[in-house]
Amino acid sequence: MLPTIATGNVGSALAGEYEVANSLRFDDGSTEYLHRTPSSSSNRKTATFSSWIKFGNIITEETFFSCFTDSNNQVLFQYQDHRLRVFGRFGGTNYFANTSALYRDPSAWYHIVIAFDTTQGTASNRMRLYVNGNEITNFSSVTYPSSDAQLEFNTSSAPMWIGAQNGSGGFELPFDGYMAEICWIDGQQLDPTSFGEFDEDTGIWKPIDVSGLTFGTNGFYLDFENSGSLGADVSGNGNNFTVNNLTSIDQSTDTCTNNFLTWNPLDTTDPGDLTFSEGNLKVVNATGVCRGTLAASSGKWYWEIKQISAVDASNAIQYGIADTEDSPPTHSSLNNALIAYSDNALNKAIKKFAAGTESTITSTMGSFNNIAQNDIIQFAFDADTAKLWVGRNGTYLNSGDPANGTGEVASTNAGNFFTPCLEHAGATYTIESNFGSPPYSISSGNTDANGHGNFEYSVPNGFYAWNTKNLAEYG
Repeated sequence: MLPTIATGNVGSALAGEYEVANSLRFDDGSTEYLHRTPSSSSNRKTATFSSWIKFGNIITEETFFSCFTDSNNQVLFQYQDHRLRVFGRFGGTNYFANTSALYRDPSAWYHIVIAFDTTQGTASNRMRLYVNGNEITNFSSVTYPSSDAQLEFNTSSAPMWIGAQNGSGGFELPFDGYMAEICWIDGQQLDPTSFGEFDEDTGIWKPIDVSGLTFGTNGFYLDFENSGSLGADVSGNGNNFTVNNLTSIDQSTDTCTNNFLTWNPLDTTDPGDLTFSEGNLKVVNATGVCRGTLAASSGKWYWEIKQISAVDASNAIQYGIADTEDSPPTHSSLNNALIAYSDNALNKAIKKFAAGTESTITSTMGSFNNIAQNDIIQFAFDADTAKLWVGRNGTYLNSGDPANGTGEVASTNAGNFFTPCLEHAGATYTIESNFGSPPYSISSGNTDANGHGNFEYSVPNGFYAWNTKNLAEYG
């Protein structure tokens, strides 16, 4: 899958639109979830769940939301084998819905609504599923709840979990990715128009202000804007969630109204050799090429990469920029790529690819030949001129000055769509990438001129964080 500007996000970049400031980033390897047990039972026949979701490391089975008393009394909203899934039991009787459509785009934000009302006479109206404003009616398998069934939610016996399943084995099937604007409506079966609308110009589904909704006794609204209290319910009900292993670092500005670039686990040469986590911002790999989820043919772009693991002097560290023409990318067919290349044994500087031909550009790379653990490597790329600048811990190589357009380490052919890339071959390295919403602590905090991003070092004048708001203006 090629990097793309994700459908459903660019329309939200227009001035005056409703803005979603924050999401919460979940990592499936870190036992991260939110949980709450209702203090009293309320409506167990009618409720609505709504959330914006962006997938991270797409795994076989993961859970967005669950309510669980025991194996015979539960409700799960899940992702299974690239399909959306609702599964529940009441008194041992199953109901479920598995979509026929596949949802596996890690570059896109999806809006998902699941609405119950077991008092409905028509079975298909008792459990309704919507994605991006459209009702899903084509299921690979479906069994609806029986009439007037008391489902396993809004009860003090069934704790609610977000980001994992509280199953019979405890913490199970964790979610990996981002969630924003989570709403639970107690006592109403709502359709998507309570949470979003189609943009009149673009036709793209976008969020609206939900603060005026009636949430009901056990209802809640999580907007994740309070980094010190990520489980805070802002519906007015005070139905706050307890946080497990999520910290202020997991509060993200990657949202359904401003989608940030991440690494694309579907756009790689060696899926088995690259491990993605932290919302596709952390990568562990021994060999392989990977590219980003967003691309641009114009504009000026800035990002940073933190070297997490220790450096093996006999193996290369390779990060840079590449165009998106070859699909999928391969080691030998990267087109118009510029890759910063640090190898203490060979002291190479920049590798350049043109039509699959690799050449090494030697230059005065100075301290770049001695990259150490926890160093931050800076990248500034001018897509209009296809010039790349590379820095380390605040100092650009070749006495480069991206703002003035001088001292670039290399250039390639302009006019193509470019995206960040990484290429490794040899020792296993761990990196964490900051395209504006970092997965690690920033000691300074720098934004671009539009106020986007959170970077360790100053963003060069005229350069911008790689997100859909900036792409709509400059890309």
